[in-house]
Amino acid sequence: MRALFLAAALALTGLILSTASFTSQASNSQQTPDPGIQAKGAIGEVKSIDAPSKLVTIKTDAGSTVLVLYTDKTTYKKLAPGETSLTTATDITFADVAEGDRIWARGTVAEDKKSVSAQQIVVMTKGDLAKKQDAERLEWRRRGILGVIASLKPDTKEITITSRTLAGTQNVIIPVTDKTDMRRYAPDSIKFSDAKESDFNELKVGDQLRALGDRAPDGTHFTPQKVVTGSFRTVYGTVTAVDPATGEIKINEQEKKQALAIVIKQDSVLRKFPTDMSAMMGGMGRGPGAGGQGGQAPQGGGQGQPAARPQGAGGPGATGGPGGPGGRPGGGPNINDMLERLPTITIADVKVGDKIIVSSTQGVDPGRLTAISLVSGADTLLAMLAPRPQPGQAAPNPAAGLGGGGGISFGIGLP
Repeated sequence: MRALFLAAALALTGLILSTASFTSQASNSQQTPDPGIQAKGAIGEVKSIDAPSKLVTIKTDAGSTVLVLYTDKTTYKKLAPGETSLTTATDITFADVAEGDRIWARGTVAEDKKSVSAQQIVVMTKGDLAKKQDAERLEWRRRGILGVIASLKPDTKEITITSRTLAGTQNVIIPVTDKTDMRRYAPDSIKFSDAKESDFNELKVGDQLRALGDRAPDGTHFTPQKVVTGSFRTVYGTVTAVDPATGEIKINEQEKKQALAIVIKQDSVLRKFPTDMSAMMGGMGRGPGAGGQGGQAPQGGGQGQPAARPQGAGGPGATGGPGGPGGRPGGGPNINDMLERLPTITIADVKVGDKIIVSSTQGVDPGRLTAISLVSGADTLLAMLAPRPQPGQAAPNPAAGLGGGGGISFGIGLP
């Protein structure tokens, strides 16, 4: 919803400013003015309505609280998300304004920036915003791609990404041009809408990338319209403490054996990997004796997939070429797509002893991460993905498939 609020803010802003845009990228510090508050109005989400006192409390994208004072002379307009002209707006009444709506309160803003006397209130309803967000998410799922940057060619502006499927890894080449809308996550940000304007020169090998565009029939190339990237940190560990009141989870991280604090915010997405998912997917990538299937796919449950993931990188055609399982040309079902379809949970559902994977941006404090995405039940997921060791080889690190060349990249969410 936050990303859609960004789009709504941009649409409303086009009506009042030609040189500034209302984005959610502004700092909430005293030194940086809130771009959601201007001399002649404020934009934000309706948090509460006090009809007897004729007050509406809104919160801007940067986190500022503003009181909107209305009178019997205040007029009201409803504007569809994406529209930038009031000529398409329709007349409504105050009774049509509800909590969760996006409003632009037009009027005189107080010197302390904490209130505005509204002459007109322009509304984008919560329901309309939700419909637009659903449509945008569907489009990103249908025409999107997600992976980890494996190599860069500055001379041709070609990006090669690696994405993980249940059949192995797949490389896809993404050429960008000056017309490609490129954005990048800021440090310590967790929202899709926090991504700032960027260019090819900011990209780094190991970055995560999500793009919207068109995939070639053979699955080896992707022509992007929009590209969002970020430098993310993905960790795997065991939960040692959970505090729902403060929104903090403490873990022992697996790879470096260090204690980490995981901060859960409103926009963090928590999911749970079901213990029976490996059976549903046919035990893909599991070695003999892993779980209760012995590495064998249950009858009728494997969608025709083999019981063990092939060794090495599975390139295009690894599972039968275009039109393969999961609708992914050149590969099996995409792991990142599967993760995004897992059921969501709350911090109260996370328990001490749970194995979790957490993705966050590279922040200032390496011992304290703000979660973008968290997946509980990660031991089951990693057991599914772990390659079967060859005779005489030690069992691989269970977190070896996270980030980097492993191709599991769930830091960049959907709009």
